[in-house]
Amino acid sequence: MATHPGGLITGTRPAVRTKRLVRKFGDRIILKELDLTVAPGEFTALLGRSGSGKSTLLRAVARLDHTVEGSGELTVPERVSLSFQDSRLLPWLRVLDNVILGLRGPGARTRGLTALEEVGLAGRDRSWPHELSGGEQQRAALARALVREPELLLADEPFGALDALTRIKMHGLLRELYERHRPAVLLVTHDVDEAVELADRVLVLDEGLISVDLAIDLPTPRSRRDARFQEYRDTLLTALGVIQPPPG
Repeated sequence: MATHPGGLITGTRPAVRTKRLVRKFGDRIILKELDLTVAPGEFTALLGRSGSGKSTLLRAVARLDHTVEGSGELTVPERVSLSFQDSRLLPWLRVLDNVILGLRGPGARTRGLTALEEVGLAGRDRSWPHELSGGEQQRAALARALVREPELLLADEPFGALDALTRIKMHGLLRELYERHRPAVLLVTHDVDEAVELADRVLVLDEGLISVDLAIDLPTPRSRRDARFQEYRDTLLTALGVIQPPPG
């Protein structure tokens, strides 16, 4: 897999652009003329209460919502990869074959082996998915997503089913892989700490619109004990209605 220098990737075309995006189920409008731009190489996290439209937006950007009524403009790059809470490894394929599924060309297996090495699964290429732990399955899913050199990685609660210690390890791995390959990332999460730890920009979706657009100006790796980390966390928890704003 190719590597890229740090920082946003300059270019005139955004990785994601929506304009007046509407999605609705019957009479219920989920996304209300939503405008969003994600720059190439930008790591963006999306927070919101249950039912706020986070997964609906992600599915729209992934073009997985063909049966949903809607309107508006949507622009995404050609190479898009997805990562879900369920690793979605095919149980009848070995790990390497899962990673390179759909890849063509004589170098596919070599690329797959390199990807597995990058996520810490060197030597597990011949394993079956059921032989991997939950964290290892998510590592394989990340290898599968990144081996395709995506311009955009869409991640929907990818670590939500993992135990706390494994989740911490996966945070470090995802950030490391992001800094090495620099795809644009749109991460849907319910975890405010996860959003501040991983992303350089955090959005809050509220009733189908973006209510907060917060740049996270912290060096990496980030410490949750950092006072500025706590400030960002409290700002987002206030926006989500978990912390009440101070009076006055």
